[in-house]
Amino acid sequence: MRISSVILGFAAVWSTAMAQSPDVRSALRWRSIGPARAGRARASSGASGHPTVLYIGFDNGGLWRSSDYGSNWEPLFDREATGSIGAIAVAPSNPNIIYVGTGAGIIRPDLATGNGVYKSTDAGRTWTHLGLDSTLMIAMVDVDPTNPDRLFVAALGHPYGPNAERGIYRSTDGGRTFERVLYKDEYTSGNDVRIDPSNPSTVYAALWQQQQTFWEANTFGPDSTDPGAGGVYKSIDGGTTWTHLTEGLPNVLEANIAIAPSNPRVLYAMAASVNPAGGSGPVQFYKSSDGGAHVATADACQWPPVQRRRRALDAAYARAQRAGRLDGHDGRAATDTHRRWRRADDRHRSERRERRVQRVDCDVADGGRRRELVGRAWLTGW
Repeated sequence: MRISSVILGFAAVWSTAMAQSPDVRSALRWRSIGPARAGRARASSGASGHPTVLYIGFDNGGLWRSSDYGSNWEPLFDREATGSIGAIAVAPSNPNIIYVGTGAGIIRPDLATGNGVYKSTDAGRTWTHLGLDSTLMIAMVDVDPTNPDRLFVAALGHPYGPNAERGIYRSTDGGRTFERVLYKDEYTSGNDVRIDPSNPSTVYAALWQQQQTFWEANTFGPDSTDPGAGGVYKSIDGGTTWTHLTEGLPNVLEANIAIAPSNPRVLYAMAASVNPAGGSGPVQFYKSSDGGAHVATADACQWPPVQRRRRALDAAYARAQRAGRLDGHDGRAATDTHRRWRRADDRHRSERRERRVQRVDCDVADGGRRRELVGRAWLTGW
């Protein structure tokens, strides 16, 4: 009887404590943790099994590491021939092995070029230059989750002229040799590459036909309206052969892709479509739940657009606020059943460049409806 009373009393205290426990997430705020130096940074990585360790690479400011959650930073690349970093990959099975792709990993009017791929086997203390010098700019490096000697490199190539050293490269010997496994032409770059963490034989890649001119605001090359130049690709034999994924996607000019760690069958892609007049068309956010296959009879939401362009997004946000369905903290924005953001008058467009995209409604093949939570993440306006 006494034991029962103690248990009941403990349960009551626990229930009260749980009911009164504040949401600790409300105390989280973004803040700058350095390193304090100028310039863009798009390359970053953690280290498997070492939550205190962070790496960051700047377009023209070198490679840095923090071993204390970002409180202090040390430069790792000062003795190398280039300070332009486009990609960082720490081997998941051996965090002492680091691969770095040099050259700013994004094509834009102001950029810096590099000289290929580097490797460290001692967590960044010393480096070996592996080659691929003429790729000049590397957008992504991904390492096999179980084999640190197997890696893929997405090479952008020469930003101001055609060259053959671009596309997707593979190495199976720790970078001693590289084989180009996905290539279209001397204008089409490798923009992204991702290895399926549950099956390293499955690899996804994105190609982008682009070319910078020597004056600003004229890009994407002479043949950017060709829908066959860029796109999202998939290999199921470790990168030897590739299939162009097209079902449900537009004619893709440029794309970046991500694989959901909790379910590698789920893919996300931020893709810019081809503009028939040249250059970039609308940028949209897509999702696939079947590894990118999407046959005609599959769920109509296999590749649903999640984000329309900034104007429509801001209009939906403002409209939801006026209707009392958005309080500024919850961040839920409604969409219609046709998976399109309803447009509103431009006077309601917010000047802030960040908005939350929360939910997407999409019709499914059997006529029912499904509501998917996209995630409470900030998306920067285009």
